[in-house]
Amino acid sequence: MNTANNNAEQGSKNNNPRKKALTLTAVAVLIALGAYGAYQALVASKVETTDNAYVQANVVQITPQVGGTVRAIHADDTDFVKAGQPLISLDPADAKVAYEQAQAQLAQTVREVRALYAGQSTLKAQITQREAEVARLQSELVRVQDDVKRRQPLLASGAIGREELEHAQAQVKAAQSALAAAQAAQVAARDQLATSQVQTDGTTLKEHPQVQRAGARLRETWLALQRAELPAPVDGWVARRSVQLGQRVNAGTPLMAVVGLKQAWVDANFKESQLAKLRIGQTAILVADVYGDKQEYHGRVAGLSAGTGAAFALLPAQNATGNWIKVVQRVPVRIELDAKELAEHPLRVGLSMEVKVDVQKQDGPALAAATSSRSLAQTAVFEQQEQRADEEVQRIIRANSGNGSGVLKS
Repeated sequence: MNTANNNAEQGSKNNNPRKKALTLTAVAVLIALGAYGAYQALVASKVETTDNAYVQANVVQITPQVGGTVRAIHADDTDFVKAGQPLISLDPADAKVAYEQAQAQLAQTVREVRALYAGQSTLKAQITQREAEVARLQSELVRVQDDVKRRQPLLASGAIGREELEHAQAQVKAAQSALAAAQAAQVAARDQLATSQVQTDGTTLKEHPQVQRAGARLRETWLALQRAELPAPVDGWVARRSVQLGQRVNAGTPLMAVVGLKQAWVDANFKESQLAKLRIGQTAILVADVYGDKQEYHGRVAGLSAGTGAAFALLPAQNATGNWIKVVQRVPVRIELDAKELAEHPLRVGLSMEVKVDVQKQDGPALAAATSSRSLAQTAVFEQQEQRADEEVQRIIRANSGNGSGVLKS
């Protein structure tokens, strides 16, 4: 009997630690579930997070607009360049010869058009001279015709001989022929003036089509000569230089790139199940692996892509054929970064980021509205070349127009 009681007491002692362990485990699980529920309600439901995010920036390819041989390289990888700074120089010999030929052609054309205008004054003077000659010959014809009329009655009375009358009649025929020739010359002069005026009506020396055509050719060769120098279109850092001295390059060949890191942004690839609460304008906190958790970046959602990354792949998935396994898709979301923080802690293209977007604010659109007509990006580097080309054309026209104004005096 005592043995049975001892066994019961021993079993009760053995169960107590087990019950305590199970109780503690149950309490821990309940606490964990409560903590998880509280986290979901207070934090997770207000933030969408992803570590599938990478830094992006404008990578401007430097490509020549004309072909040529590389004679100088002015910037290398990692160098910072300003907009307009020379990067590469091509041999300009061929372009220079073509430009000098175009210069001479424009000067010659301006002088030819000047001669065309000046020839019209000569033609007008010739027409006036022809008119005077016609008037004189008409008077001469009237005179000799009157002589014939006076001599005809005298022939019957024998006062003059037939030979004298025939001589007077011959003078009439000669005067008629001379008058016809003068009238024909007058018509020819007028036609020649009309033909010349067709080429100049409604235009000036500067606006004449022949001068405009020669000017366009000069602009073309001037631009080709200037394009032997490849400037940086934007501020940025040089990357991927592949060009070498002496290399023969064709128009459009990539030679190097200029990366605008000052305008970098982040493309955060969120799962499709996370998009429901994402809106344009929401704030975000970002952390870069290169700096660690000690440096936070602040940004805002600038826009959501119109499709998933797989939809724009070179070979998009064809889910309508064969066996199918669902794969959660991701949509790129652009995050704009604070410019001051970006300047203080520069990033590089392709660096990975961790992004947390505060989704409590739900008044923003899910898709961007119509944008304004402003340019996303532009450079004035090439506009300066066009302006200088126009100035060169006007200089040559003035130098060859006679009065320095490009418009002939009447």
